[in-house]
Amino acid sequence: MKLFIRGLKSGIPIGIGYIPVSFSFGILAVSYGFHWWQAVLISMTTLTSAGQLAGIGIMVNPGQYIQMLVSQLTINVRYSFMSVSLSQKVSENFCGFKRWLLGFFMTDEVFAVASVQNRVEPKFFAGLAVAPYVGWFLGTLLGGLLGNILPEALMNALCIAIYGMFIAIIAPVVKRSAKDLAVVGVAVALSCIFYYVPVLSQISSGITISICAILSAVFGAVLFPKEAENE
Repeated sequence: MKLFIRGLKSGIPIGIGYIPVSFSFGILAVSYGFHWWQAVLISMTTLTSAGQLAGIGIMVNPGQYIQMLVSQLTINVRYSFMSVSLSQKVSENFCGFKRWLLGFFMTDEVFAVASVQNRVEPKFFAGLAVAPYVGWFLGTLLGGLLGNILPEALMNALCIAIYGMFIAIIAPVVKRSAKDLAVVGVAVALSCIFYYVPVLSQISSGITISICAILSAVFGAVLFPKEAENE
């Protein structure tokens, strides 16, 4: 029980931080024509900010299943790598179905907190996952319900918050590394090209995100390779 409480306390700041971001997602989903309960269902079953943002953009135009597959695979594959990495630090009790839960509740922030532990116990991870999960779907619920009540100007302002979260994640990294800044710059430049060039602007947002992410990652891997570190 002590491990669960310790994990719960570690996850509370993450859960609080998720509320305004998922609130913005709820508003955005409703503005796209989704019902509030559909937005909540998406947040409860996927738990991926960038993936959800790209997904609802594609879902507005039915039938684009290939675009959905490619975009979600590209955006969310990092969670697989995080789960595999963290699985090397889990205790012997963390087996079977528990590992499936580890993969489901994995987010960037949850991984960051769990990865600094010397040993990840099931009870600790279960407690760690509670607040982020509750904060994410609760914020979506509030955004979906209040999206039709709040003034339009405030709604438009809150919709920007979800993009602000991505900037907040990137900013500390690029401040320390010119190489990372160059990779981000390439991604921004490619995104602008796909947005403003007439022919390329017809490509769906999900495919655009995938192409920009892959090309910028290849750019960084080729020009700024990192040597493998020994344990």
